[in-house]
Amino acid sequence: MFPVMIGTVVIAGIVGYVSERTGFTRNGIAQSIIICVGGAFLFYFVRLMFGFGFSSPGLNAIAASIGALIIVPTHWRR
Repeated sequence: MFPVMIGTVVIAGIVGYVSERTGFTRNGIAQSIIICVGGAFLFYFVRLMFGFGFSSPGLNAIAASIGALIIVPTHWRR
């Protein structure tokens, strides 16, 4: 359980960094990583509590990170 959580954080950080460097987002590197890690943590705990998600923890982390990057920044932009 603990290695899965650490892997989730690492994968979310990588997704946040890559999304910022490729131009998918324009938040800043630190902000994108924080958004991705927060979304991945949320989805990780939803998976633990309710069993909702993909079968692979890596896919859960990637999907949650991309979802958080899409939802959070566009909510506050005009």
